[in-house]
Amino acid sequence: MSLKTWKKGTNHPTETACRLISLLENKTFTTLAFVHKTMINTTLCYIEKADSYLMIHRTKKAGDVNKDKWIGIGGKFELGESPFDCVRREVREETGIILREPEYRGIVTFVSRETAKPGKPAPETYYELMHLFWCGDFEEPAAFAACDEGELEWVAKSKMNELPHWQGDEIFLDLIDKKVPFFSLKLEYENGSLINSVLEPAASTQNIGVLNPP
Repeated sequence: MSLKTWKKGTNHPTETACRLISLLENKTFTTLAFVHKTMINTTLCYIEKADSYLMIHRTKKAGDVNKDKWIGIGGKFELGESPFDCVRREVREETGIILREPEYRGIVTFVSRETAKPGKPAPETYYELMHLFWCGDFEEPAAFAACDEGELEWVAKSKMNELPHWQGDEIFLDLIDKKVPFFSLKLEYENGSLINSVLEPAASTQNIGVLNPP
């Protein structure tokens, strides 16, 4: 049965679509807007050597939410990948490094909102679910692979907070460094500033200097 031959009362699998077509043809309304938001799944790996992390200075990618910031290595899931599949592939593609034993340390829910500017609507809220890894057991190539997202550099852990970064990174890097058991951390930003952080389980915060934004 085609959309055009649908009759009211029949149990057609495309009944909803037919109703919309009927309304449009009769000019009952003129505009339909369908908004579908999804949370992006990514991996983020902090590869450690000699008290330094391998970082990307994100300078190359147009429209990058991490523009000009220093972050770990990672990227978006591809269809059918597990977190381990994704982190191994992303690290290999971006650096040439082969991870032998990546450790799955936690999940970070990243929410970023921007307020409207004069004469412009506010951008859509950005949502990302980051699967956080650490790795100290890896095979390093003689030279890094060409990276189309920025410059790769080993950065001393003691110097990390001196570079441009997301404020909430300080929280989960502290948790990683202190080998806190698997955790879930939610970070909420407004206009680039951290406004809220929630760490679960709550016991993870004991004896740890967790950043509390004002």
